[in-house]
Amino acid sequence: MNFYLKKYGFQSPFISSPPHPELGLVLVIPCFDEDHLIDSLNALWQCDHPICAVEVIVVVNAGINTPPDKKEKNSQTYEAAKAWSADKNKPTFQFHFLLEENLPKKHAGVGLARKIGMDEAVDRFDQLEKDGVIVCFDADALCETNYLQEIEKHFNKYPKTPGCSIHYEHPIEGIEFSTAIYKGIINYELHLRYYNQGLRYANLPYAYHTVGSSMAVRSSAYQKQGGMNKRKAGEDFYFIHKIIALGDFTELNTTSVIPSPRISDRVPFGTGKAIGDWIAQDKAVFNTYAFESFKILKSFVDLVPQFAISNQAESLALLEKLENEQLNDFLKTLEFETALQEIQANSKGSAAFVKRFFRWFDAFKVLKFMHYMRDNGLPQLPIEQETIQLLKVLSLDESLVDPEAQLLFLRDLEKY
Repeated sequence: MNFYLKKYGFQSPFISSPPHPELGLVLVIPCFDEDHLIDSLNALWQCDHPICAVEVIVVVNAGINTPPDKKEKNSQTYEAAKAWSADKNKPTFQFHFLLEENLPKKHAGVGLARKIGMDEAVDRFDQLEKDGVIVCFDADALCETNYLQEIEKHFNKYPKTPGCSIHYEHPIEGIEFSTAIYKGIINYELHLRYYNQGLRYANLPYAYHTVGSSMAVRSSAYQKQGGMNKRKAGEDFYFIHKIIALGDFTELNTTSVIPSPRISDRVPFGTGKAIGDWIAQDKAVFNTYAFESFKILKSFVDLVPQFAISNQAESLALLEKLENEQLNDFLKTLEFETALQEIQANSKGSAAFVKRFFRWFDAFKVLKFMHYMRDNGLPQLPIEQETIQLLKVLSLDESLVDPEAQLLFLRDLEKY
């Protein structure tokens, strides 16, 4: 067992069969209380197969205190999936299923399930002494048929990238879900893309989507950053930002993951929770962060290169010139002056300062900033209204006023 697995692994590797010598992609799927796992597996099986060998590791999981009916459903899902895969497995495309029924109460959840599967992937590649690619997928997601091939091509094209965010598009019409759910997911995905574009407008170095079913990392990067966390929700956000911090992070936009828009109460936030709240509250308007918050954020970020060549007094004077009381009050909650002094004292040159600064002012602090502004004078506003403000400052098509039209526009903007 390698160093990472000895130090950070949750448990010993489970899969005993040797990996194919040409193994290059391992997909990891956490599965709990799922109805559509086989649909997801079938979508992967029907992909155009890449040159390398592929393995899919499904972690059917439950906590020690999970109700018996949920555990029974998991067992049925596990057995059904194994039966489905019986005539699908071949040397270059293997399905593995792990049934974890009694995970500790403190950590049982999607983060630990992903970690168990991703750690198994590390072991598979380690046996071959290869730095393969670990891909995160979900048990209710689908994908385009070129999905596997494009992931393989992407990591071959960008040999220095530690990981990538993969383009995703929720279904926004059809007969599988209610009209309300489709309307909700249009608004929610628009909110995600609006937020991402807002970060880009503010010139932040970590403006990438962090969707759990739509990311991939090299095994070496996964190990270097300590592996997946055990969070019960938001595990994707915290994990992928550790990979982004390595530099050379990329986006894969030549294929698409198709996440489910379904309602879910399995985690305290995220897509399923947001859609459930949307339906339960029966609101006509979907609110998001005021675009004015991004403008204030940009004014602060634009000062960072000047902070790098200024002493602390000069830097604070630059900040005062912004004359934004909310921003100054927020920075006090972060003890900004102390942090700035430490960053300036330990940075040799402007490039080092900027890198260290954004390690401190990370994506989590930016999210805290947005929440602070929301709660202190800049309340949330209708998503379509704020998206128009975004399009206006980017000199894009501000005539788009319908959320669906805005979403389709931002999808194309990010994909092409």
